[in-house]
Amino acid sequence: MEFWQCFRPGQPRPAAWQDAYEAPMPDGTVLPLPLRDLGETAVAGFVANQASFTVTRRLSGWMTDIARSFAAEVVVGLPSLGQVFAPTVAEALGHANWVAPGWSRKRWYEERLSVVAHSITSPAGRRLWLDPRLLPRLAGRRVLLVDDVVSTGTSAQAGFALLAAAGVTPVAMLVAMAQGDRWRARWPASVPVRAVFATPIFRRDEAGWAPMPGSAPHDICPLMPKDLAA
Repeated sequence: MEFWQCFRPGQPRPAAWQDAYEAPMPDGTVLPLPLRDLGETAVAGFVANQASFTVTRRLSGWMTDIARSFAAEVVVGLPSLGQVFAPTVAEALGHANWVAPGWSRKRWYEERLSVVAHSITSPAGRRLWLDPRLLPRLAGRRVLLVDDVVSTGTSAQAGFALLAAAGVTPVAMLVAMAQGDRWRARWPASVPVRAVFATPIFRRDEAGWAPMPGSAPHDICPLMPKDLAA
């Protein structure tokens, strides 16, 4: 099976899954995602820059629908995969541009506009940088932080810290997928997080991988009908 390439009609939900999980979408379809075995637990994976244009366009559309309620004036896209969605969302909101932090330092960058970033999928110890020439674009404006997935919260925390170094507190963080709820411990409760869809943490049982009750934070998915969120 090739993952994250198309949406499929929704089917009755099994009690346990094998190698893949069908994540419910706001319109009643499902998106097949691979299950990543972490030993005692598993998570559903999503790699935005490997997804089809059909999938990223529709997810971007839903993200834009959610973003409108925050009246953001600037969209900041976290590297690398948040930048699959950030420019599309910014353009759909009517913005002329967006802000793209990066992993590489240019000669004119300043140490004060960088933070150490950790991620479960990226090398440890690298730094996230913001071009100082972009500070006027952020100053005094309503900023929306965009990423592809929020999981453990380490990447989100780095994005928040980088904006803080620039004197900015985002009005919200917006992602395509919330992978479990482990990120809540690292994210400030005063800044809302919103997602198109949420996936649970899975535990192994005799039938395969069973979703852990309460581990999918559907309360942050405003477009998801309650009967599709399980």
